[in-house]
Amino acid sequence: AEGLNLCTSGSATSCEECLLIHPKCAWCSKEDFGSTKSITSRCDFLQNLIANGCAGAIENPSSSISVVKNVPLSSKGSGQSHLDVTQITPQKVALNLRPGDQTSFRVQVRQVEDYPVDLYYLMDLSLSMNDDLDNIRNLGTKLAEEMRKLTSNFRLGFGSFVDKNISPFSYTAPRYQNNPCIGYKLFPSCVPSFGFRHLLSLTDKVDRFNEEVQKQKVSRNRDAPEGGFDAILQAAVCKEKIGWRKEASHLLVFTTDDVPHIALDGKLGGLVQPHDGQCHLNEANEYSASSQLDYPSLALLGEKLAENNIHLIFAVTKSHYMLYKNFTTLIPGTTVEILHKDSKNIIELIVKAYNSIRSKVELTVWDSPEDIGLTFTATCQDGLSYPGLRKCGDLKIGDTVSFEVAVEARSCPAEDTSHSFTIKPAGFRDTLEVAVTYSCLCGCTGRAAPASGKCSGNGTYTCGLCECQPGYLGARCECEEGASGDLHHALCREAEGKPLCSGRGECSCNQCLCYESEFGNIYGPFCECDDFSCARYKGVLPPRHGECHCGECKCHAGFIGDNCNCSTEMDSCVSSDGQMCSGRGACVCGKCQCTEPGAFGETCEKCPTCPGVCSTKRDCIECKLFNSGRLADNQTCQKHCKDEIITTVDVLETDDPNAILCAYPVNNCVMKFTYLELPSGKSNLTVLKEPACSSAPSAVTIVLAVIGSVVLIGIILLALWKLLVTIHDRREFDRFQSERSRARYEMASNPLYRKPISTHNVEFTFNKLNKSYNGTVD
Repeated sequence: AEGLNLCTSGSATSCEECLLIHPKCAWCSKEDFGSTKSITSRCDFLQNLIANGCAGAIENPSSSISVVKNVPLSSKGSGQSHLDVTQITPQKVALNLRPGDQTSFRVQVRQVEDYPVDLYYLMDLSLSMNDDLDNIRNLGTKLAEEMRKLTSNFRLGFGSFVDKNISPFSYTAPRYQNNPCIGYKLFPSCVPSFGFRHLLSLTDKVDRFNEEVQKQKVSRNRDAPEGGFDAILQAAVCKEKIGWRKEASHLLVFTTDDVPHIALDGKLGGLVQPHDGQCHLNEANEYSASSQLDYPSLALLGEKLAENNIHLIFAVTKSHYMLYKNFTTLIPGTTVEILHKDSKNIIELIVKAYNSIRSKVELTVWDSPEDIGLTFTATCQDGLSYPGLRKCGDLKIGDTVSFEVAVEARSCPAEDTSHSFTIKPAGFRDTLEVAVTYSCLCGCTGRAAPASGKCSGNGTYTCGLCECQPGYLGARCECEEGASGDLHHALCREAEGKPLCSGRGECSCNQCLCYESEFGNIYGPFCECDDFSCARYKGVLPPRHGECHCGECKCHAGFIGDNCNCSTEMDSCVSSDGQMCSGRGACVCGKCQCTEPGAFGETCEKCPTCPGVCSTKRDCIECKLFNSGRLADNQTCQKHCKDEIITTVDVLETDDPNAILCAYPVNNCVMKFTYLELPSGKSNLTVLKEPACSSAPSAVTIVLAVIGSVVLIGIILLALWKLLVTIHDRREFDRFQSERSRARYEMASNPLYRKPISTHNVEFTFNKLNKSYNGTVD
C-alpha cells in the first residue's frame, strides 16, 4: 500500500527503538546491509528487509501464548472434593507480548450442577422490622426445604444489625442505655442499639437458625438510615467466624426497610477514620469498631465482596427499591429484590435471586497492569459472538459459555519486568491467572562485541551498528572528535546553499554533531530533525500516545490525529446489542457521538423519543406472527428480525419498569405489545393474541340517549328559568316593602283625622284676698 512507511520514518537508531515503532517493524542486524552510495534503513517492514537482502539476520519477535494449566470443566459440584470442581478453563496461561502485537486466548465458564451453597441471612432489627421478625421465626426450615430442591449441600447462618450506638445515630442519654424505647407508647420495651451482631455461623442444622431467630428482639435508633453496610462488610471479611466454605457459592441476604448510612456519614458522630476493611468481631461476636471507624464506602464493599466471592442480595421494601438498584451498578455481582413490608415473601425472593445469579456469567479483571489492553468477545448460548461484552445471561445450570480475550501491551516496562493479572467470573472462586512477560529486547543485543575490530577497536559492535566510545565518531568509529573537516563540509549540508548541519550543529569527521537543546533532542544526518517541533495537545509535548519525529507526530498503534490524541479503538462504542453506538451515532476517537435526536448514553443506547423504536418492533411482529407488513417476505423477515423473541399472551402485563409499551391500529382496533431488551442482545416481545376492540353501540341506544339528553337539558333549563324568576320577584317585593315603610304616615299627623276642637291647659298661680289659687283656664 502507498503511504508513509512508519518503520523507516521513525528515526530508530537501535534495534529496540525499531521494535517500539510498530508491531510490524523489523530490524536487520546484517553487517554489510545496504549500499555505500545511499542510506538504507535497518528498521523496515519484514518483506522490505528480505527484498533488500537481509534474509537470515532479521530481528522480528512476536507475541506468544502458552497454556500452563488446563483442567477440564466439571459437571457436578456436590459429591466431589472442592479441589476437583472446576468452573473455568484454562486456569493459568503465560503471555510473552511485543508492544502493539495483539494475541488472544479462549476462556470457557460453566455453572456446574448441584453446587454447594452457603447463605448468610443478615437482618435489620430496628423497631420498624418488628412484624418481619415475627414472620421469619420458622424461616430456616422452610428455606432449607426450597433450597434443597436446587442443591443437596446447603448451610444457613444468621446475623443482625441496627446502627452505631453513638449520637446522633442512636439514643445515648443514660435513661435510654438499657431500653431506648422508654417513653415510646407504641412499643415501650426494646433492647439497646448495636452495630452488628453475628448470631449463628453457617450450619446445616436449620433448627438452630429458628432458635436464634426466636430469641431476637428489636431495638431502636434515632435517625432513619441504618448501619447495614457495617454489617455487610463484617459478614464478608470475617470468613472464619461466619464459616464461609471455599468450595461453596456464597449468598449474603441483606433485609431492611430503610436507607443505609454510607462513608462520611460517620463524621456527624465524630468518626473521621475511614474503614480499614478488616474484621473487628470480638469474643462476643459483636462489631467492636462501631464507635471508632466510619461507615464503609461502596467501593470498599464491592472490593471485599468480590475478594471473598460473595453474591449480595438486597431484599428491600418497594419504596427504596430504586436506591438499592442503583447500588447494584456500583457493586458488581449484586442483585436487588422487593421485600414485602412483613417479609412474607422472603423465601420466594431468595430462590428467585439465587436463580437469577445462576443464570448469568460475567468476567471481572483483577490487578490489570496499566500498559496492558484487554478486549472481550462473548459467545453465549445462542452461538453468536458479541464484541465488547464480557457477560452472558439467560443461562441454565450446566450451560457452557466462552469468551475470546485479546491482550495487547502498549509499551515496554523496565528491563526484566513481568506482570500478572487475574480473570475471574463474578461470584466464583475459580480464577484464571495470566502471567505476562515482555519481548522488548533483540536477540542480537545479547551478542554485542566490545572493542570490536569492525568498529576500529573504538566501539561496541551490536546488531549491525557500531556504538562508539566517547571521543570517537563515524559509522565505524574511525574519526576522532575535533578532526578537520573543511574539505568534507559539503557532506554536512542537506542541499546546496543550505547551512552546515541546518545551523543546529557542527560538522566533524564528515558528520554533523547536533547541539544540545533545553527543549529536547536535535538529530538527523544534517540535524534537520528534532522531537519538540510538533503540534502540542493542550500545551503538552510529546504527545501521550505517540512520539514527535522530525516535526511530525508518529502515533502509537491504535491512535491517529495531529496530536495522536484520537483513539482508533471502537470497543467502547459497541453497545450491548453488538451495534456501533446502538445504530444512533458515530464512533469518534473511541467515544460515541449521538446523531439521533433524543439519543444519549455512553453508546447512545438510551433514546425514549426515537420514532422508530416501536415501529421497528411492529414490523417484526406483523411479519413473524401474521406474515404481513413491509417485511412479509420470509428472507427479509428472518434477516431483520433474527434477534426478536415473540410471545403471545391473552392479557398484557405492564408492571415491568424496564419494558416499553407500544400500540398500533389494526382494522379499527388496537394491537398492543411490550418489548424488553435482554442482556444477550435479543429483544423479548410480548404481544396480545387478539387486537383490543371496543363494541359499537346499537341504534336504539343512541336514539334513547339523544332523547334522554334533550329532555334532561330541557328540565335543567326550566329549573334555571324558574330559579331566576323567583330570585327576581323576591328582590322586587323586598324593594316595595322598603319603599312602603318609608312612605307611611302617623294617624295623628294626617289632617283628615284631626278633631275640630282643640284644648289647651294653662297652669297659673294668683293671690286673691291673701289666698292662693291654682287652676286652669279653658
